[in-house]
Amino acid sequence: MLPSLAPLFHHPPSPLEELENSTLRRTGVRLLVKRDDRLRLGPGMALCGNKWRKLQYNLQAARDEGQTTLLTFGGAYSNHIAAVAGAGAAFGFRTIGLIRGERPQGLNPTLHFAEDCGMELHFLSRAAFREKQSPGFINQLQEQFGPFYLLPEGGTNALALHGCRNIVEEVEQQTDGLPDYWCCSLGTGGTFAGIAAALGGRAKALGFSALKGDFHAEEVARLLEASQSSSPRGDKRGAGAWKVNTDFHFGGYAKFSPYLVDFINGFRQQHGILLDPIYTGKLFYGIFQLAEEGYFPEGSTILAVHTGGLQGIAGFNERFGELIDGG
Repeated sequence: MLPSLAPLFHHPPSPLEELENSTLRRTGVRLLVKRDDRLRLGPGMALCGNKWRKLQYNLQAARDEGQTTLLTFGGAYSNHIAAVAGAGAAFGFRTIGLIRGERPQGLNPTLHFAEDCGMELHFLSRAAFREKQSPGFINQLQEQFGPFYLLPEGGTNALALHGCRNIVEEVEQQTDGLPDYWCCSLGTGGTFAGIAAALGGRAKALGFSALKGDFHAEEVARLLEASQSSSPRGDKRGAGAWKVNTDFHFGGYAKFSPYLVDFINGFRQQHGILLDPIYTGKLFYGIFQLAEEGYFPEGSTILAVHTGGLQGIAGFNERFGELIDGG
């Protein structure tokens, strides 16, 4: 008998913690942290945070369809690849990961973890990887691997947004009033879009892009439009209540500076919360910088979603030296 998916649905809300420091006192704002990094299932820290939220309803859909195999795509250091592998190990799914680029001589910590969880790793040329949404290419994969439940790169689809909406519902139960600003890091944009859709214009949603470029706003708008058309709870009240900030990507995906590393290590020392250098480190750095600049009106309450991603620190430290303490 396959393991039950009940632990994904019957769990206490992730904790909500208020931070205190001199910057927040001086600028007159409150900062609450939604500790989704504390949502963890399965081996390691892979099925965690927004990956838990995104996979929650997708795994149920796969089980309902009678699918026993999960197939997905990702880069060599992908949190999503690790999460799908961890989910497979926890809930009895066969997992297949199609990885962008040639197979390295030695696997990095993320891919080593995925393989240890039983994930079958297959490496694609970058040209072939770009075909990942092509119906013809998907048909070829079905001929090669047999039936599977397809998860997109990064895990973002309509069911993923449905899972991320629950963040807002939980916070509403944990606080007396709705926070004024809801801040979240952006990769594929699914977590942020789910939050914005659930807020429906009742508060401001502010996304912090971890990637260089100005494409995120268009992608979030597309996800919200799809969510509004597919969800009975969707509405268009939030159409103008969200914004993507592109000022804190530090040069692009997986790029960083000594300032970011120092901030992450100092944040852990002061608050006891570990951040990753790809997503959440940039998020919190951006929040504090904007607070210093007076972006948030005095008296505002800010909610920051800690989306996890901590499994990636080991690979980051392996590539760049042991820069992040506690990873």
